[in-house]
Amino acid sequence: MFILEWLEMAVAWVLVAFHTILSPIFGAESGWSWVLSIVGLVVVIRIMLIPLFVKQIKAQRNMQLIQPRIKEIQKKYAGDREKQSAEMMKIYRETGTNPLASCLPIILQAPIFFALFQVLQYGIAMEEGVGALTPELAAQAHDASIFGVPIYATFANADETPYPMNTRILCVLLIITMSLTTFFTQRQLIVKNTAADNPMVKQQKMLMYIFPLIFAVGGFNFPIGVLIYWTTTNLWSMGQQFYVIRNNPQPGTPAHKALEERKQAKAAAKEAKANGLPSPDSPEALAAAAAAAEVASSKGTTVQNRQQPKRQPKSKRQPTKQQPSKQQSPKQQPKKSSGKSDNG
Repeated sequence: MFILEWLEMAVAWVLVAFHTILSPIFGAESGWSWVLSIVGLVVVIRIMLIPLFVKQIKAQRNMQLIQPRIKEIQKKYAGDREKQSAEMMKIYRETGTNPLASCLPIILQAPIFFALFQVLQYGIAMEEGVGALTPELAAQAHDASIFGVPIYATFANADETPYPMNTRILCVLLIITMSLTTFFTQRQLIVKNTAADNPMVKQQKMLMYIFPLIFAVGGFNFPIGVLIYWTTTNLWSMGQQFYVIRNNPQPGTPAHKALEERKQAKAAAKEAKANGLPSPDSPEALAAAAAAAEVASSKGTTVQNRQQPKRQPKSKRQPTKQQPSKQQSPKQQPKKSSGKSDNG
């Protein structure tokens, strides 16, 4: 409880700090000042979690590299679970791999998530205040709204807000967005940066569908501010993963293959430039390739449209009549046979 109270005070302090910066722009009583303060809270937290994110990437890479050894151990000690665990822990120590490191960013965000929930539900909704969020500021945040919806409102207590229908619509839209961004964040990791032979693929695919479902169901009790927080952190995760997967993918994954192809194309362009030739992806080279393709296409169309003679079977062929040559005299023409022989 002490840790959660400390996190509540830290979250309240960050919200008030951003609200102080944004108030001259949007107004102290504007709901957008408080919403963007929550976005600023996400930015601060995710920047602080970057070292853990780097550890997560290293752990995932090490797990991929040691998979052949893990499979050998599982095959060798198929009937001895205790020996399997001991040998696997030995490999983890030797390679400095922590299987739980891939979950650290999510695990560490959970207390912050609940701390923000408490600040919104009790500090603002009940106007009690928390730490730097004084009761006066809490009352100001309580009266602030976006589209007529206060940031502490939930779908479950929509009837207690000034505009219940607006609250329900905004909550549903944010719940759908939060669930979809959770799904696509997991899918991006599995499809592009996970090898097909990784034994964790099945578990990751299950989580890809389970997590969005949990958020979709639980989201009906989340305040608007919490929904905005989680949607924003999902968008941050998608952008951060895209950069890492593109520039530092795990070996044996589709993203790693795409990176190698880009490197080869870049090396070919550099070599062409050194030899004074146009780059393969330059406008000149692309135009020449398009022209060559057009010529080849037109030739192929001409050949395709040309009617080829069909060979008839021998039984259906008609004998051709031999026409006498113009230079051949009538005397030289062969005599017609009367059907009788000379001896007859």
